[in-house]
Order: sequence, then structure tokens, then C-alpha cells
Amino acid sequence: MSDPTQPSAPDFATRDPNSPAFWDERFERHFTPWDQAGVPSAFQSFASRHAGAAVLIPGCGSAYEALWLAERGNTVRAIDFSPAAVAAARAQLGAQHAQLVEQADFFTYEPPFTPAWIYERAFLCALPVARREDYVRRMAELLPKGALLAGFFFLGATPKGPPFGIERTELDALLTPNFDLIEDEAVNDSIAVFAGRERWLSWRRRE
Repeated sequence: MSDPTQPSAPDFATRDPNSPAFWDERFERHFTPWDQAGVPSAFQSFASRHAGAAVLIPGCGSAYEALWLAERGNTVRAIDFSPAAVAAARAQLGAQHAQLVEQADFFTYEPPFTPAWIYERAFLCALPVARREDYVRRMAELLPKGALLAGFFFLGATPKGPPFGIERTELDALLTPNFDLIEDEAVNDSIAVFAGRERWLSWRRRE
């Protein structure tokens, strides 16, 4: 999710991360520095403590975690609004699990089940700042009371993006009207683009 204006990035035609074409171009040209190409340890630990729970993964990218969950018997649905991201995810999942990935807009999507938790992984920081309130509103709509929003949050403001970092005070202000923070842990295995800026946070939908 490196800033496309930097010299190290290819010369992209699309500069609006609110458009699927922005992400299509990056997946098609294999410029995905946000892609860990695996399943992070904090995710594995959390998911193991919530075995069997139904999980929604918005902005799923290559969806490595969706395969990990499906292989352990979880109900899971991964979505992305980029057709190229969906194609990459389905290729990674293989024919047996490709149906777990849908091309969809998170802000209008209705999952085929009620999620016990929603996994946040480089989704909030991929969104333009103006969409943050929409993000929180939709999370609160999709998660029933007691359900969880859990994952990696990219902290600290950035001058431009993506990734669009968020100050911790702003994140807390956005989420606390609808969620209670129940876990806050350091992340020690971040990939370069997120190193030193991530925390694993779990938020419970308020009763």
C-alpha cells in the first residue's frame, strides 16, 4: 500500500483509492507491498481462541486468512470491490474454496450469515479519511451485540496514502460510541510498510 507517487512505485494511471480501478491496477501489476503472503501470528492466536466462529473479511486482498479459517471449519466470507483482488484471492484459495470470496462493496454488502467477528487487516487504512465514519457505521450495523471487530490497526497520521494512518485518539473516538476495547497488543511481525505502527486491537459491540 505504498504511496504511488513515490519513485519506487510504478507509474500508475489511477490515483483514487476509493475506486476499484486503483486496486485493480496494483494487483494486475503485482505491486502489493501490503500483502504479507501468509497468515499473521496474532490472527492465528485470536482465531484459535474463537474456533468455529463465523468471520467476515472486508477488503480481503489475496485472502490468505480466509483459507486458514475455512480449513479449520469456520464459516467465512471474504469480500473486495476490486475484481483483480478477487481474482487473486480465488487463485490463492483454489477451486475448493474460491466461492468464499465475493466481489462486493463493504458499505452495501449483506453477508449470508451474521458474523461473530469481522477481521480488520489493512482495510481501514486503505480507505480515504472521509470514509472513516462510514466504516464505523457499517461495522456497527453488521455486528450484533457482543460480536467483535478485531485485527491490525495502522496508527499514527500519515501526510498522504494509502496507507492512511489514524491517530489513536481519533480511532478511539470513532469506535467507543459503539464498541468497547477488550484487547490491545503489540505486533512484532509486521511487514515493512506497517512496521512499528500496528497494534492488534479487539473491540466488542456494545450491549
